[in-house]
Amino acid sequence: MSNQARPANPERPVRVLMVCMGNICRSPTAHGVFEQMVRDAGLAGRIAVDSAGTHGYHVGAPPDARAQAHARRRGYDLSAQRARQLTRRDFDDFDLVLVMDAANERAARALCPPGARQRLRRLTDFCTRHATTEVPDPYHGGDAGFEQVLDLVEDACAGLLRTLAAR
Repeated sequence: MSNQARPANPERPVRVLMVCMGNICRSPTAHGVFEQMVRDAGLAGRIAVDSAGTHGYHVGAPPDARAQAHARRRGYDLSAQRARQLTRRDFDDFDLVLVMDAANERAARALCPPGARQRLRRLTDFCTRHATTEVPDPYHGGDAGFEQVLDLVEDACAGLLRTLAAR
């Protein structure tokens, strides 16, 4: 075979990428929440998760201190994560690229090769308790925004885990 980049392997983990604008609030929160849920479900070998931002504002920076504090209160550790920017290659490397809102979806779609469009979805597509299409950006707000993000992300990640575990 000439293309060894992505061999067919049923044992290969499903790779999920969480995406927001700067990769310091919403997507690292979703990354941390989903990673913990996957571990708790005993599926760490079957599902891998990462995060990125559509913009390179914060490349190399840790998640926002407020996002980390709110996540920590709910038992999620985001401290090891570092922001990175979404690339075209991510659509080859990940099975699902899950964006937080319409603006991130437009930016991600601009990078997405036509053959990978089915991999690009909104995280909120997996919500079961909340009727929303977006995870709002808490960056310019207060504590309530970070708590709302966690509520939505926990709901969506639980739905996503049920979906992937059933495969």
